[in-house]
Amino acid sequence: MSMALSLAHSTLFSKTSFFLCRNGVRTFSCSIHFASSSLHYSTSALPTDKPRREKWRQQVVAVLEVGGVKISKDDVVRDDPTNNVPDSIFSKLGMQLHRRDQHPIGILKNAIYEYFDNTYSNKFDKFDDLCPLVSVKKNFDDVLVPSDHVSRSYNDTYYVDSQTVLRCHTSAHQAELLRKGHTHFLVTGDVYRRDSIDSTHYPVFHQMEGVRVFSPNDWETSGMDGTSFTAEDLKKCLEGLACHLFGAVEMRWVDTYFPFTNPSFELEIYFQEKWLEVLGCGVIEQEILKRSGNTNNVGWAFGLGLERLAMVLFDIPDIRLFWTDDERFTSQFSKGQLGIKFKPFSKYPPCYKDMSFWINDSFTENNLCEVVRGVAGDLVEEVRLIDDFTNKKGRTSHCYRITFRSMERSLTDEEINDLQWNVREQVQNKLNVVLR
Repeated sequence: MSMALSLAHSTLFSKTSFFLCRNGVRTFSCSIHFASSSLHYSTSALPTDKPRREKWRQQVVAVLEVGGVKISKDDVVRDDPTNNVPDSIFSKLGMQLHRRDQHPIGILKNAIYEYFDNTYSNKFDKFDDLCPLVSVKKNFDDVLVPSDHVSRSYNDTYYVDSQTVLRCHTSAHQAELLRKGHTHFLVTGDVYRRDSIDSTHYPVFHQMEGVRVFSPNDWETSGMDGTSFTAEDLKKCLEGLACHLFGAVEMRWVDTYFPFTNPSFELEIYFQEKWLEVLGCGVIEQEILKRSGNTNNVGWAFGLGLERLAMVLFDIPDIRLFWTDDERFTSQFSKGQLGIKFKPFSKYPPCYKDMSFWINDSFTENNLCEVVRGVAGDLVEEVRLIDDFTNKKGRTSHCYRITFRSMERSLTDEEINDLQWNVREQVQNKLNVVLR
């Protein structure tokens, strides 16, 4: 899905990335609750044969303790050809920004909860602590993602093994909750996707999905068929939600396509002098309901990205800020205060470094970004292709500009040079490209 602000972390309803837990991944069960209040880490530095660079390397999580249950890094980050989860992604498990009431993500989640509680008299069940490790079946098959869809590739999704992934969307829990008899529910959680590096993309972000199911008794007296009745109710619900979050705004509905809903729509609002895509939604495909024991029923579903909306509502310019512990950021927000405008606290200067190399047939930009993130973490602000060409022999060269910038301090020349040297070394070794 595209939108005016190019915030690609939309929802389960994303045209290019459609996106709970197998009963166990080695030593832990998916029934554990990832509560940020009980989170503990033990860490050790990455090994390196260059001591002067070691101080710039990210720390690696060794053991994650959640609610008294210890999860070893080896359970999720494995030396296995089917595993592509880096240490930096494992370190985000259990942080659950959406469960922090004074964090912009948590404030927004609670504002949406408030709307549904007031509008539907607490009818919607809420789930915000479901395990992010899910089966391929739940993540893709249960929501009818085609077997050849790009979102299933190792380039787009974090695989723990060939049958287990870090969920790419909260809709991974939809079928299971329907089978358990839930007919009105909201699912909020952290989701994971391999992605590009810029101010609006991050490999971990947060989504909310909503589902409502109707029985024939609900629409038979309306004079409409089940699909029309459900679509009308869906639009009424989400127009109300948009007004709750943004105030009185102009709205429009755009017909679209998703594999798991039919008909499908996108809701856009006219906000701050531009059209803003808010969410994707639609009437749930009958096959999904049939498989979950709701053969005669009709339902709707929507999905939205919390970072996408929070960046707009709170005027937050860089998605990395959501993960900072800097009090100059965290102290600006309060429980229940939706839309407090973020006040920047000094913008430190960027440093630009270019890197050119001959690519091979297996090269992808997502793989490049994973390597850069693995070296520089949140000190990298953007990775952007600035030039490419193919010579007479058919070899293709790419030139990328890497922007380094800390949100908390000025980086030294020594730091930048060390980071860039390490990036070049890792890109050459891990991606098997030829530096120029």
